Amino acid sequence: MPAEHGTAVASLMVGRASAFHGAAPGSALYAVDVFCGLPTGGAVDSAVAATVERFGRLDILVANAGVGAYGPFLELSPEHLDEMIDVNLKGTIYAVRAALPHLLESDAADVVTLASEAGRRGFPGEAVYCASKFGQVGFTRALDGELRERGVRCTNVCPGGVATDFALDDGRGRSPEVLPGMMTAEDVAEVVMFVLTRSRNHRILETALRPMSEASWG
Repeated sequence: MPAEHGTAVASLMVGRASAFHGAAPGSALYAVDVFCGLPTGGAVDSAVAATVERFGRLDILVANAGVGAYGPFLELSPEHLDEMIDVNLKGTIYAVRAALPHLLESDAADVVTLASEAGRRGFPGEAVYCASKFGQVGFTRALDGELRERGVRCTNVCPGGVATDFALDDGRGRSPEVLPGMMTAEDVAEVVMFVLTRSRNHRILETALRPMSEASWG
């Protein structure tokens, strides 16, 4: 939203209860959490509609929901396989489809997909995760070709290792021992903000970032 009206932020909460957070009078930030359940078409449609009803418009979509499970492909459970495709790839597609009619009405629209270095390079033990992230990257790049002339900027943000609780649950193949030296979620958020705050006369198609602890891949 324009700066003179403050900033409105809606977080689509996947699998968690809904809670509304209203800013105090005079605050520049207004936030609302919208329960989305699993990111199916109908659930995302309803969440986007609730956001637009609350704030009257939609200017930016950041597709950030993600899940992962690591290990040899044949040892991956069907549940984890389906979950990664459903949340990482289909969730992004459904979110864009729900948001786009509203974004096309904005004069400052952005779509940002939080993909991964795993969407740029294939890693052993991450076959399905890579497939979901390559899908995100390709989808967003194709959208740029469709939407640039209509004023919607589309960007892939592709981080390397980030120190969060991502994929730390039992059976997902990631342990806390890998977290030291990784980037923080705030590091990635700063890159997203950089993308969103560029002048409207250009767009950033893709940005890749890795912690200093990760070796160069050429």
